[in-house]
Amino acid sequence: MHQHLMSLFGANEQVLLHASQHKHLSLCRVTEHHKDRYVILNQEGFFEAKVSGKWMYQTSNPKDFPTVGDFVLAEEKQDLYIIHDIIPRTSILERKVAGLTSDTQLIATNIDYIVICQSMNENFNTRRLERYLALSWSSGATPIILLTKKDLSQDPESLIYQAKSVSIGVDIITCTDQHEDGFKELESILVPHKTYVFIGSSGVGKSTVVNHLLKQEKLLTQETGNHAKGRHTTTSRSLFITKEGSVVIDTPGMRELQLDSADMDTTFEDITELAKSCKFNDCTHEKEPGCAVREHIEQGYLDIHRYHNYQKMKKELKYIEQRQNYLERQRNKSKHR
Repeated sequence: MHQHLMSLFGANEQVLLHASQHKHLSLCRVTEHHKDRYVILNQEGFFEAKVSGKWMYQTSNPKDFPTVGDFVLAEEKQDLYIIHDIIPRTSILERKVAGLTSDTQLIATNIDYIVICQSMNENFNTRRLERYLALSWSSGATPIILLTKKDLSQDPESLIYQAKSVSIGVDIITCTDQHEDGFKELESILVPHKTYVFIGSSGVGKSTVVNHLLKQEKLLTQETGNHAKGRHTTTSRSLFITKEGSVVIDTPGMRELQLDSADMDTTFEDITELAKSCKFNDCTHEKEPGCAVREHIEQGYLDIHRYHNYQKMKKELKYIEQRQNYLERQRNKSKHR
């Protein structure tokens, strides 16, 4: 039974242990989320679900509601399941909602690996890759870089080298749908019972990859051509299980990736390590004497564009933190009135 559930859901022992303490409820995994309705998967199949009335009444923070990837405990009521509890999450991939608010959007939870997709044509962008890596490292999952559409690149080795230069310690693999074994490298790294979420900009070929892994056209795709101007038609996050038992989550393309939290130390490990060698502890890396960071830029060891992106992302995170603190103070004031 345990082995069956693990292969079906990607549930680990902690999830199963938590579920065993609530024998009157069914262990499920959220596969889709549409406003206040969910699609869940349990050992009986796929079902529609919603959270309990008590949950709706008592919960105001969107992050406390279920999302794709969550393991939940639910009760069957006629043709609908009622979700009563979320099992504690082991990882959370989230992004800031575009605009002036400090709201965040949960993309997926309980993921083991985040597959960052970039196509090997005009879409390839190391600065964007750095943002995806910072987002991924802060989630608690392990990033993998998948360079798609290898057939469209005149010099794939150059793009692989550029990706390696900004992703210390991250596996980089390539794929193409133009020949039979074009996905062999990706298939070889997928592990049964582990959960993989595919993220990237619109038109990089995520849905084509997921379709291949599922061996059927689960997701509609559109031709995007060499210039990646098209948009694939994934409009919501969806969780699927491959024939081999790996759990795969596809996500809509992200046109603009705004950070909410980011692991800067891991993503920019080279810069954070260099900064420790600066003469002054509070070095801003602008005009101070004995600045190791500026020295490496001047000597050509550190890419100035990478450094500028690091500074830009740090400022963005500082602004978001200040705004969140301000909104928190405003909320506390209104409570005490």
